[in-house]
Amino acid sequence: MSFFNSQYNSDAPYLDSGYSWLRLCISILISLIGSAGMWAVVVVLPAVQDEFAIDRSDASIPYTTTMIGFAVGNFIFGRLIDRFGIVLPMITASMMLGAGFALGALSTDIWTFAIIQGVLIGIGSAITFGPLIADISHWFEKNRGIAVAAAASGNYLAGTFWPLVLKDIIATDGWRDAYVLVAIASIAVMMPMTLLLRRRLPAQAVELLSANITPSANKFRADISPRTLQILLCIAGISCCVAMSMPQVHIVAYCADLGFGVSAGAEMLAVMLAGGIVSRLLSGFLADHIGGVRTVLLGSFLQCLALFLYIPFNGLASLYIVSLIFGLSQGGIVPSYAIIVREYLPAREAGERVGLVIMMTVVGMALGGWISGLIYDLTGSYQAAFINGIAWNMLNMGIMALLLWRTRESKPARA
Repeated sequence: MSFFNSQYNSDAPYLDSGYSWLRLCISILISLIGSAGMWAVVVVLPAVQDEFAIDRSDASIPYTTTMIGFAVGNFIFGRLIDRFGIVLPMITASMMLGAGFALGALSTDIWTFAIIQGVLIGIGSAITFGPLIADISHWFEKNRGIAVAAAASGNYLAGTFWPLVLKDIIATDGWRDAYVLVAIASIAVMMPMTLLLRRRLPAQAVELLSANITPSANKFRADISPRTLQILLCIAGISCCVAMSMPQVHIVAYCADLGFGVSAGAEMLAVMLAGGIVSRLLSGFLADHIGGVRTVLLGSFLQCLALFLYIPFNGLASLYIVSLIFGLSQGGIVPSYAIIVREYLPAREAGERVGLVIMMTVVGMALGGWISGLIYDLTGSYQAAFINGIAWNMLNMGIMALLLWRTRESKPARA
């Protein structure tokens, strides 16, 4: 047995423990509720467009501001949990979400709605993704890949759950009542569950993490500086998510345009994100064996193929199938960036570094959602928007291929 394994396992019995798995389950449930902000705005997009009498690109602005807030929130909350732990930031976020959805339901114009989405709902939702993933990554070693993937799946569980719940409320009572429901859930469910995460890492764990004395510390090394690596990961995050946003943001509106209705679009979004959950879990298992870079590269390649399929197939049944294929292809890409950070960069900076990369992925989602709406307004269809997504996807694949080429794997010394 190596020195690193023997020392770390004896000093860190909390890793991969029963409490670790319990904490993971609680984190997933919190993410299921707290991630509603990302998907509710997508489902209400057609209703908001009709009520405020605006075009598609203007109706996409609230989603863009939500993603900008989500991006900023990932970085801010990532730094805060490195310093204070997860509980106080999570309570703050749940209060922001409750206030945001309540005020959103009262908005009278698109710009008020967009500001509320960005400042309160976007930033508040961020706690449930990058920061929560960074927190759970410290409680696992052997099963870190699957743990990170499972924590990230809470976001897609929300994307499967909330559209199906909200579409019926929107159809009968309107989108404003749907927002009130989410406001109540954000306070009543998130805050009590957050108190179950009060346990902190023991003092010796912080020392070990700071010193990178773990079995997987420096498992991979890249022949580039940490700063350059961080920049490349940020660019890769933007590019993959510009591509990813096209189906995720516009599938409901796309189905409405094709005459299939909002309900069919919401169901396709749910199917897409259900496939994403499966993809994230499988990618977690895969990353534990082949590493995060190869996992991202594979997912990006499959996402590119799925985007090509949207171009020739626009029938109702075919769109359900292609949406499932897309979900199964892309779900594991974003959480794998967190695994790359933990493999290549210092663990003591995980919250800030993961938060920064996730922030860039969300910038990509915001940019892609707006660009797709603009392309639609200019061309009258989504075909060119799919082609735009494919081009960005290829940039991501190139960056991951470069990083893989410059990577060498380190072997721990044996006693």
